[in-house]
Amino acid sequence: MTEAIDWPDWKWLFDKARVREAADLAAQAFERANNEARSGWSGDFTSAHWELISVAEREAVRVTREAEEMFAEAEKRLNAAMAREAAHKALESFELREQALTMALSAGRTSE
Repeated sequence: MTEAIDWPDWKWLFDKARVREAADLAAQAFERANNEARSGWSGDFTSAHWELISVAEREAVRVTREAEEMFAEAEKRLNAAMAREAAHKALESFELREQALTMALSAGRTSE
């Protein structure tokens, strides 16, 4: 993803589907890992820490949706600059998802 940000326009036009697919796969992997991390929590612990972690997850999902919308609009307009912005937004969403996952994993270790 970071490599694609520096692609020239013609490369974006031909390879944008690969970047979008990579972004989708990464988001799905984060979601699976997050669900796994939460599955190990005890019932009491889950309710006590859920709100903090869910706020981080909601923000990550919001930014992911923005990136998806930006990718779709860039594709519709054949606009490489817009696709680059979408890639930046996707990277931002990965960072947010990673933070939420780190909190979820840390919370699971604390509950043991």
